[in-house]
Amino acid sequence: MGLNKVLAKKMLAQIQSLKHTKGEWAGKPFVLEPWQRDEVFVPLLATTNGDGLRQYRTAYVEIPRKNGKSEMAAALALYLLVADGEPGAEIYSAAAGRDQATLVFNVAAQMVRQDPLLNKRLKIIDSQKRIIYPKTSSFYRAVCSEVAGLHGLNASGIIFDELHVQPNRELWDVLATSTGARRQPLTFAITTAGYDRNSICWELHDYALKVRDGILDDPTFLPVIYAAPEDADWTDPKVWAAANPNLGVCLKEEYLQQECAKAQETPAYENTFRRLHLNQWTEQETRWMAMEKWDACEVLIDPAHLKGKQCYAGLDLASTTDIAAFVLVFPPQDGLDEYAVLPFFFVPEEGMRARVKRDRVPYDVWHKQGFIFATPGETIDYDFINNQIQEARKKYVFKEIEYDQWNAEMLMQRLEKRGFKGIKNNQQFGQIAVPTKELMTLVLKREIAHGGNPVLRWMASNLVVKQNPDGNVKPDKSKSTEKIDGMVALIMGLDRAIRHRRSAPMRMEWV
Repeated sequence: MGLNKVLAKKMLAQIQSLKHTKGEWAGKPFVLEPWQRDEVFVPLLATTNGDGLRQYRTAYVEIPRKNGKSEMAAALALYLLVADGEPGAEIYSAAAGRDQATLVFNVAAQMVRQDPLLNKRLKIIDSQKRIIYPKTSSFYRAVCSEVAGLHGLNASGIIFDELHVQPNRELWDVLATSTGARRQPLTFAITTAGYDRNSICWELHDYALKVRDGILDDPTFLPVIYAAPEDADWTDPKVWAAANPNLGVCLKEEYLQQECAKAQETPAYENTFRRLHLNQWTEQETRWMAMEKWDACEVLIDPAHLKGKQCYAGLDLASTTDIAAFVLVFPPQDGLDEYAVLPFFFVPEEGMRARVKRDRVPYDVWHKQGFIFATPGETIDYDFINNQIQEARKKYVFKEIEYDQWNAEMLMQRLEKRGFKGIKNNQQFGQIAVPTKELMTLVLKREIAHGGNPVLRWMASNLVVKQNPDGNVKPDKSKSTEKIDGMVALIMGLDRAIRHRRSAPMRMEWV
């Protein structure tokens, strides 16, 4: 039992005969970095038991982005396919979605095409995401959680790319339990840190730490984790270097400097930077707006100056007893250099004082100052809101209203009968992430003018965003400390405005 030096030398020669496929390294020999060689490939593939079979059956490699994960995974897949000595080998690279699953396959296929000997021996079927080795009746195939019919496999090698994105443990379990008939199966997970503490990735992460630290004794499990300590200064380049083993190789320090500066400017990006580039497991929700940046956009906009100009609106009605928001967004146009924001807020008149005492929010003061409408009765009066919107149309040129489909459907039906064009928003990442990020960009560039409306400012300070594994964000009402309806309405109005600007034809000018 121990390191088989002859096997290690042979394995390194085979893997390093491959070539890189991307960027400045494309076409150059795939020479392993010391950490890849000494901490991953050599111990994983050349440590054997007394019977000569591999000691390690599972490896968990957790490293930040841009440290060469795809190339490592592709090289391992090809080694297991061609050089592992397993008759009828079945190698699977797995990922959450089809696009992610295709990444490793594409790298492996390109490596094969660059190698005359492999290109002669192997058959690539791009349409099936499959590479076949006819000599041993073996194949490598890329799969994802969307693929049906994966039960009944006989896997000899499994490579999980970006395990933290897996929506559940089903694909992991299906593939992991398919290795039982093999002599020396290998399951290799390579991933960036995540945030879901109830995921299969966190389960493996936690297990890896316990094995690494000697709390658990599992000689078949290889843990390799590069991450900054939780209490480390995430702005310190020395911390970056410790967490990124390929810093200065395929990852440039200038890139991390830019990303760190962005995280310091944008609070919502801090967790993204720490998770993706320092490999720290973070929380899903993050505070979003730095109020000094918001306040820097306190440009007063005279509503009279907006008269006759085109605008887009966002409508968020929340519940019938809560605050409702209708926000107009005027994109840059003649006489207007930045995006202008004109918000309208509504609360039920009865019970307003009780709400002031209960919530400790000065609704009554804002009402007297003209920043909030108090609608008659104990619930939001939609007739009142409808009338205010009709009045606004007499002054401004309405193009579209984007609305929360869960609460504003009935009012929008009435508005559409009066000629307004409504666009539903389902509040999911696919529809709301882009305008959410765009709003932050406009605030940081001071290209939006909100007039210092105190109600909207209060909601901006309350706003918390939810983040998905891809770094996209959306408002999260469940985690925000107080009301954020005005910010949601602003984001929806901005969504229509930026879509319009991007679809507008370019104007050619003679110079």
